[in-house]
Amino acid sequence: MWKTELVFVPFPRIGHVVSMVEYPQYAKAALCQACYGSLRLARTLEQKAAELLEAIPKPFLSLHLRFEPDMVAYSQCEYSGLSPASIEAIEAARGDRKPWTGELARVWRKRGKCPFTPNETAFVLQALSIPTNTNMYLAAGDGLVEIEGLKPTYTNVVTKSALLRGEDLLNMHGNTRAALDYYVLINSDSYVATFFRNMDKMVAAMRAYEGLHNTLFLGRRAYVEMTSKGLDGKELLQALWVAHKEDFSMGRGSALPDCFCETVISLYFLLYMI
Repeated sequence: MWKTELVFVPFPRIGHVVSMVEYPQYAKAALCQACYGSLRLARTLEQKAAELLEAIPKPFLSLHLRFEPDMVAYSQCEYSGLSPASIEAIEAARGDRKPWTGELARVWRKRGKCPFTPNETAFVLQALSIPTNTNMYLAAGDGLVEIEGLKPTYTNVVTKSALLRGEDLLNMHGNTRAALDYYVLINSDSYVATFFRNMDKMVAAMRAYEGLHNTLFLGRRAYVEMTSKGLDGKELLQALWVAHKEDFSMGRGSALPDCFCETVISLYFLLYMI
């Protein structure tokens, strides 16, 4: 009868290992792939996440939309045309972090530091010819504002709060809810992110590791550059399409490049070499 034996191999800190040239490529690749391959949710959480994934109409696009009050406050960006309720929520979240003004605000926005609003997101998605009847899973934090800017255009939008029982979410910590989103994002047919922070980098990296190609980060810098030139309507739609059309890729730039050599290295090979 077979016996299962766990073997633990000590390594220095991961960030140091992948960057040190004295380690051969196969060792760096095997370590990196082993780390991605070993990532798991807790069993009960993975079961709940699988329930959520099963409930989403297929095929579907997952959209990670970051326009919560604390996110907007953190960005130090200011927006015109928001509802009074949204403005109140954002101002309450700002605290001492005041928005940039004048030339600093313009430079900050041109650098792509300001999150897309839901309305801007819908416009860019239309520029990319994503059908308005697309099944879409919306991943977002608590208190997402201005969602009415997206839903009238993309009508088949679902969220975890709509698909799971209220008591399930009520008892979950914010990080646990984010883990549910993570599971859905890495398993979706297509993935679109409106910002580029740790969650998005991890999702893109895991999708690249799993060989899922349809991953896209919307170009905030390109959007600001084009609108500042006065482009609008069909002209802006065409320019946004040109700016994004080459970006449906593996998302490798978001992951550790040493993970993606031509041959997938087996961890067992690494253990054998040691």
